[in-house]
Formats: sequence, C-alpha cells, structure tokens
Amino acid sequence: MPSHCVRRSWLVLCLLLVAIPVLAQTTQETKPPFQPQVGQHGKDVVWVPTPQTLVDKMLDMAKMTPQDFVMDLGSGDGRTVITAAKRGARAMGIEYDPDMVELSKQNAAKEGVSDKAEFVKADLFETDFSKATVITMFLLPDINLRLRPKILDLKPGTRIVSNTFTMEAWVADETATVGNDCATWCTALLWIVPAKADGVWTLPDGELALTQNFQMVSGTIRLGSDSTPITDGRLRGEEISFTAGNTKYIGRVNGTTIEGTATTGATSAKWRASRAAK
Repeated sequence: MPSHCVRRSWLVLCLLLVAIPVLAQTTQETKPPFQPQVGQHGKDVVWVPTPQTLVDKMLDMAKMTPQDFVMDLGSGDGRTVITAAKRGARAMGIEYDPDMVELSKQNAAKEGVSDKAEFVKADLFETDFSKATVITMFLLPDINLRLRPKILDLKPGTRIVSNTFTMEAWVADETATVGNDCATWCTALLWIVPAKADGVWTLPDGELALTQNFQMVSGTIRLGSDSTPITDGRLRGEEISFTAGNTKYIGRVNGTTIEGTATTGATSAKWRASRAAK
C-alpha cells in the first residue's frame, strides 16, 4: 500500500476517535429531560399523581407535625414528600422508577427542602417502615392488602393515609372527600394502627376477655361472679374504650398491661389489667 494511503487511513482513524466522544456528549446533552406521563407503567401500578389539595388533606387528617417521620409509598414525582418537608417533617419517598427518584430529588431541591426530603429507589415489599410515624400511599387495593399485615405490625398509633383505595375488611377510622379544584381521586382514608389487645386480661377482682377485629373489640368483663358483655369497644392506637353495663372504660394498652379510668355516672375510679399468661 502506498505511504500516502497509509497516512490517509491513520488520519481518518484519528478523526473518528476524536469525533465519537464529541458525538456521544452532544447526544447526551441534547437528550430531553425526563417528563413523567400520567398512566405510565411502574413495577406494580401505573403513575397517576395525587391532586395537591388531597395531599394537603391527607397530611391534615394524619395530624402531621414537624416531629413526624413521613414515608410515602410509591412517591412518584415527590409531591407528598415535598409537602410534608415544607411543613417541617422529615420525609422519605419510596419509588421503584429511578427516573422518578431523580426527578423528585430535583423537585425537592427547587423547593429548598433537600435537607428534609429523601428519595430512595426501592421495592415496597422489601422496605422497612418501622421508623415511620405517618405513611401515605396511592396504591391499588390488592397491594394495600399485601402490605396490610406488615402495616398492622407497626407501632400502635402509626397513622396510615390512602388516596381512594381501601384495606377491605380493615375499615378506615376516618374518610374525607375534598372538592374545589379536585376533579378525580379526591378521597382520603385514615387508619390508626391499633394495639394488640386480643386475649384474656386479669383484673384485681375478675377478668377481661377481649376479641379484636382490627380496631374493633368485643368480649366480656367479669367482676366477682358477675359477667357483663362489653359494647362500643374500640381501639385508637394504644387507647382502648368500651362500655360494660353502666360503666365506661377508657385505658391505654401498653404491651402486657392496660391502665385507665372507669366512669359510672359521676364517679370515676382507676382500673388496671394484666395480660394473662397463656
């Protein structure tokens, strides 16, 4: 091969080696920024944003304060986490789509809350929720049901708020619908994780037998030889309340003990029960 051809080949090769990185950089620079599309598919659900008015309502129903740690399951573009952070709480979004995670971080930076708003690419079913005091979500009913056992094992008093979708047999403690500029997906449902009160409890002069169905409780109280069915039994976090005959009982479940006040007419007295050994 003539020497001038060799020189020409080397020149072409050198130009290509220089041009390829430049072309790659140009392609990367001109790539349009990620824009989420309503209805785009995720791992378990499609993405539909929660209206901002409902985000505000959900956090209001949870009575969120700056002392709370909020976790949003399937955090999408980050709006719920960012709203919680702007109200002073620490908040974390769990999102499987890495593009959504990056978008959320950018949105948090624009709102000046990157120090309080964290976003993690993770699978909901492999995530530890135990540090959360408030959990928000906009998931399908079947996913809510799959998460329900895990949620019920959280610390009593943890507040769970869902956009629209229920927990089926676990009836919400509160439900609210917003209007104004909210056209779709406008209902919020609140659950408060109940303490575990099911079983037999020993009283100084008798026995309290409770059957628990989520936050609802039924059963009987025996004082001496008299046994009375309880009515209006309910748990709200650690707080338990029920009526037996003419007496209204209110107490706090603390693991193996319940302590509270029993009121009959104008007379009140302290009461205490201990979980009976199995």
